[in-house]
Amino acid sequence: MMRDWVPWPAEFADRYRREGYWAGQPLGALLRDSCVRHAGRVAIVHDDCRLTYRDLAERSGRLAARLHSLDVRATDRVVVQLPNVPEFAVLLLALLHIGAVPVLALPGHRRVEITHLCTHSGAVALAIVDRFRGVDYRQVAREVRPGAPDLRHVLVAGDAQEFTGWEGEDIVPEPHRPDPGEPALMLLSGGTTGLPKLIPRTHDDYAYNARTTAEALRFGADGVYLAVNPLGHNSALGCPGLLGALLVGGTVVLTSGVRPDEVFALVRRERVTLTTVVPSVLRLWLDAAERTGTRLPDLLLQVGSAKLAPAWAGRVREVLGGQLSQWFGIGEGLLTYTRLDDPDEVVAGTEGRPLAAADEIRVVDPDGRPVPAGEVGELLARGPYTVRGYYRAPERNAESFTEDGFFRTGDLVRLRTDGNLVVVGRLKDVVNRAGEKVPAAEVEEHLLTHPEVLDAAVVGVDDPVLGERAVAFVVPRGGGLDAGAVKRYLRERGLAVFKVPDRVVPVTGLPRTAVGKVDKVALRTSVASVP
Repeated sequence: MMRDWVPWPAEFADRYRREGYWAGQPLGALLRDSCVRHAGRVAIVHDDCRLTYRDLAERSGRLAARLHSLDVRATDRVVVQLPNVPEFAVLLLALLHIGAVPVLALPGHRRVEITHLCTHSGAVALAIVDRFRGVDYRQVAREVRPGAPDLRHVLVAGDAQEFTGWEGEDIVPEPHRPDPGEPALMLLSGGTTGLPKLIPRTHDDYAYNARTTAEALRFGADGVYLAVNPLGHNSALGCPGLLGALLVGGTVVLTSGVRPDEVFALVRRERVTLTTVVPSVLRLWLDAAERTGTRLPDLLLQVGSAKLAPAWAGRVREVLGGQLSQWFGIGEGLLTYTRLDDPDEVVAGTEGRPLAAADEIRVVDPDGRPVPAGEVGELLARGPYTVRGYYRAPERNAESFTEDGFFRTGDLVRLRTDGNLVVVGRLKDVVNRAGEKVPAAEVEEHLLTHPEVLDAAVVGVDDPVLGERAVAFVVPRGGGLDAGAVKRYLRERGLAVFKVPDRVVPVTGLPRTAVGKVDKVALRTSVASVP
């Protein structure tokens, strides 16, 4: 058994098993069964590489033998920092085969984050590629090793140099069969401040997460999923992502680029039916599609991780001819999404309803009291795939979880009478201007309706008179953008005077975190240097 994580209380675990949410099967066993059932079908596509399910099973088995020969065993943690390449899927199945626990880092992480993940998890191995997009990850590993004393191996896909190569071995060990209620893998918290927390996801809960999201989006064995977001991120890994597609026998197409010309060609060539993107990428694609007359009528776009303005949501069918499902998801668990048969108003204006009937949500005020329906409050969640605590973080758990097991998401939402959620912003993403609360996401939504604004982000910065003032960073669609005209536009839309940004700053682009969210910490830091 793995220590230092928080399991579900017995009465909840029994209930989720009894009601069928938890299947009681290890995630690795479910994937191996899928490889047998769909042996001849194509599982992974990347550039000129095409792996069938049989290929995937054979390669992952040989790599499992390699890991076993290196004395990597059940419950050992292995930090995985790989881009969207076939080796990611091979390694993930190999680790599940021997019962080791992947800790899923992102390609954008460097020495500070990787050292933290290795030391905090007690990882015995770090898995990387040799080079990707101009970065030599072996050099990052060299910088990490002195600060990670438990790290015994650095496994390199490609030219390993002084590190350990991925050469497979012939004698495949018997699959480890862990308790399905134990952690299968660890995701990273998605915050933009501080070092990431580790989220232990069990075999039972994450298998449900991936399988049921695939079912909800009607993704089956004939489906083709395009992984654009990093595979180490929850959205592209299990919502339904790589794992959901593999569990149902679908095909996963891997890419790390978002350029519209390349992606559109890939969607057509591989007949992609589903992809997951952040709103900034969707806006890029829609603008390109409108210019080129591109239509992708068979594509379902799953959009989340940040607020999508209703005006942009409405353009998906109009411009691309495809379908949209908005979703709200957190690595800690809760998923909400708009259904494929929801009215246009629900799809464009909400983040939908929870995935599971057993999901419990509360919307509360700062004192933890439920707010009336339709009013804004913090979202709290509990359910069969929402964890009960972070790994090795008792103090943070006391802050982030209520005594009765609800996770404090930190997201501000409105719960409509029809059960759909509208995400308003983050609890800490509210500008406190002279005592008035200004939700950044609301102002951003108004800014994005301006015909000359391609992207926008609002942050609060310290002010000696107002306490905080609002600064809007806007990316113009074409040439110059007059700040005064933008403010007048917001006032003419009827926005409250105190919500109109004190300052509008045109920029060529917005900084992004490793998972594609706007990096508001970087924006706040940059304010002092803006003339």
